[in-house]
Amino acid sequence: MATYKQIQEFLKSKHNRSFKSCWIAHVKSDYGLTNRQSPNRQDSNKRVHPCPDIYRSKVEDALRHFKMIP
Repeated sequence: MATYKQIQEFLKSKHNRSFKSCWIAHVKSDYGLTNRQSPNRQDSNKRVHPCPDIYRSKVEDALRHFKMIP
């Protein structure tokens, strides 16, 4: 399983843009890949920085590249 840093480096090299780790966490949680929530999260049902729709497919492609999602 790839780390957030590896996924971010892959996305930066492919799309020449920085991707927030919280965007990656959002997509991973939608696929059921996260084990727990951050202890400093204020509201368990609300995200401060959800992944924007225009970057979601790029994050999903990166997760597919690392064989984390089908």
